[in-house]
Amino acid sequence: MKTNVVTVLDIDFVNKHFDHVIDDLLERISNQQKSFIVTANPEIVMYAHENQDYKKIIQSADMVVPDGYGIILASKILSTPILERVAGYDVMVRLLERGNEKQLKIYLLGGREETNQKAVANIRRNYPHLQIVGSHHGFFDWEKSTVTADIKASCPDMVFVALGFPKQEQWIAQQYDEFSKGLFMGVGGSIDVLAGEVQRAPQIWQKMNLEWFYRLISQPTRWRRMLAIPRFLIEIFQLKLHK
Repeated sequence: MKTNVVTVLDIDFVNKHFDHVIDDLLERISNQQKSFIVTANPEIVMYAHENQDYKKIIQSADMVVPDGYGIILASKILSTPILERVAGYDVMVRLLERGNEKQLKIYLLGGREETNQKAVANIRRNYPHLQIVGSHHGFFDWEKSTVTADIKASCPDMVFVALGFPKQEQWIAQQYDEFSKGLFMGVGGSIDVLAGEVQRAPQIWQKMNLEWFYRLISQPTRWRRMLAIPRFLIEIFQLKLHK
């Protein structure tokens, strides 16, 4: 059995407190270890459960963090409780904070061009010692674009990829062997929050584990994606019954 890991529907989640996760990631960066980080919520786990190629990509990651209360709830139902939720947005922000202290290099990939530029401007303002060595919007031809070459040439310590799932994890997996160093992490809609275009749920909603509901009422078009949550819980209860 792996240590500090809890398995939910064949996905191994790191089972550490938030600060320990950040310390591990910074240590990998300091040692110039290449890292693929996935922040997985029930939607991502269900997509992986139903798409074997995507599941293999998630399973290949160096670390999968439990982003979403549904993952925590599932781990409790399965009698293998995860210590705490490790939200992807919080991981990204803490890495930006610590990267600012260490003057690390970052590359921001994804979002609309305007959104990407706003996010870059806000990062520069809030984290003035970070080195933003490059950025690019998320609408590009994977096969013909120079994005991979640009990232390689800029040698970033961290690459935040905001293409939305499953594309961001698929892009990282496809290009991963091209790089010799760097932390690669899919950050999805977090770029919209960084850009100031979307507000994150207030703390009270987060503490009540209702951030998903806040996102739904703030962005009603997400309702189809949210249907993955009840399907996920049905799978978890079936798994519990057959244990």
